[in-house]
Amino acid sequence: MSQPDTEVRPSNFIRNIIDADLASGKHSSVHTRFPPEPNGYLHIGHAKSICLNFGIAQDYQGKCNLRFDDTNPVKEDIEYVESIKRDVEWLGFEWDGEVCYSSNYFDQLHGYAIELINKGLAYVDELSPDEIREYRGPLNAPGKNSPYRDRSVAENLALFEKMKNGEIEEGKACLRAKIDMASSFIVLRDPVIYRIKFAHHHQTGDQWCIYPMYDFTHCISDALEGITHSLCTLEFQDNRRLYDWVLENITIDCVPHQYEFSRLNLEYTMMSKRKLQQLVVDGHVSGWDDPRMPTISGLRRRGYTSGSIVEFCKRIGVTKMENTVEMGMLEACIRDDLNQNAPRAMAVLDPIKVVLENYPADQVETLDIANHPSDESMGSRDVPFAREIYIEAEDFREEANKKFKRLVLGKKVRLRGAYVITAERVEKDADGNVTTVFCSVDLESKGCDPADGVKPKGVIHWVAAPTAVNAQVRLYDRLFNVPNPGVGELAETLNPESLLVINNAKVEPSLATAEGEKAYQFERTGYFCADAKESTPEFPVFNRTVGLRDSWAKIAG
Repeated sequence: MSQPDTEVRPSNFIRNIIDADLASGKHSSVHTRFPPEPNGYLHIGHAKSICLNFGIAQDYQGKCNLRFDDTNPVKEDIEYVESIKRDVEWLGFEWDGEVCYSSNYFDQLHGYAIELINKGLAYVDELSPDEIREYRGPLNAPGKNSPYRDRSVAENLALFEKMKNGEIEEGKACLRAKIDMASSFIVLRDPVIYRIKFAHHHQTGDQWCIYPMYDFTHCISDALEGITHSLCTLEFQDNRRLYDWVLENITIDCVPHQYEFSRLNLEYTMMSKRKLQQLVVDGHVSGWDDPRMPTISGLRRRGYTSGSIVEFCKRIGVTKMENTVEMGMLEACIRDDLNQNAPRAMAVLDPIKVVLENYPADQVETLDIANHPSDESMGSRDVPFAREIYIEAEDFREEANKKFKRLVLGKKVRLRGAYVITAERVEKDADGNVTTVFCSVDLESKGCDPADGVKPKGVIHWVAAPTAVNAQVRLYDRLFNVPNPGVGELAETLNPESLLVINNAKVEPSLATAEGEKAYQFERTGYFCADAKESTPEFPVFNRTVGLRDSWAKIAG
């Protein structure tokens, strides 16, 4: 099929397969799907799958379904359904038609289970879950048959009906496919395809008390929806044998094919919804959207843009080779995005006061400062300037060597977008800490070099004290202090400095009404966004998205 534009598309083995299928006439169009289980929030690993499935559908002018594989009501919730839909849309993708649910097919799935029983390919087993695991055996030896494996078709139909009608206790029976207990693939050793669960389902209510297993449901849902290329991560590679077995042994028209690609492994984080949920339940984070979490909602709240995540997924590519991606690669994508697109603003996180002694005491001047140093289309903003200002404490020293290009006693420095000042003297508290720096200001130096010809060596940011807005700034860092936190106890690998809260930051007035999730570069500090849940004009709250440079690269080196 022809593509609608001339953009160069990244090639990979899946696209090569699709190209061959279209060229040979095996398929005349492409239909993919993104099939999350609604048992948690999506993370950055799911973003890779979203970009792959929806991206392929876009590029080949095909279709992509959003389907919830909702077969376990005990762990699922409508909250997760809504969050997943929101994340897919935020990333910039649209699913074809209505949202699909595997629960939409429960009647058909039940019918296919009956078909397998009638063919002698499924039986009701009354072994306990522990006994089933024991009978299945180890990888290096065959399993052994259940004593219930050779029941008659009539007996299995009757027992399965009793299961459906709620006449058998939970855990006392299940329906298993009859395949091969001696198979070298554990997945084919008579897998469970239906179990009893007396649980309310978020879509079907209390209509069912038996629920199909994921492996039985997934392939049939793909077939019912006409999926041409079923794309899964590598941990489902062995399950493909069961995927194919089910479709080969039921009466169904469409027979899709499953293809596997490597999942995303990212340093200093994890891609397990179960472990991420543990972090939430144990109170190590404030919720699924905590800005330290690798969830899409957490990254969004932290200030990551959808474009940066899509670009990250494009850069890492799609292969069959398992590897771990450096966190710096994800951070580089957001830096590249925000360096180009984020307006600049001034915020002082650790303020000390500067008094410009020769500046009129009752004057507040309005300066016109560009929002971006290299993009005039982003315009400018009014920034108040006054006799008293705040600067960063680290930007002043009483004495310093020539490498320190900020404010030093007896030396000049330029205030961003304003004047050149000279530090004259300081005032200290009882402990010897500098509390106020008294300076003189060159009133003729606004926008030009000083009249004496001595150019300052550095430029620092500032905020006018009379109009400064008090703000909270949250300095987020990596949640874990080891590259592979999946090994060992979670609590022992948590980074104790993953969140530093600053309550006395001073920001320029324009930031008081910053929109939630809108990114800014705080001059010389990093990229930040207003917290969408907690920031108010009366007390803005800003989350650090990422620093201006990769500080972890030095640590790792």
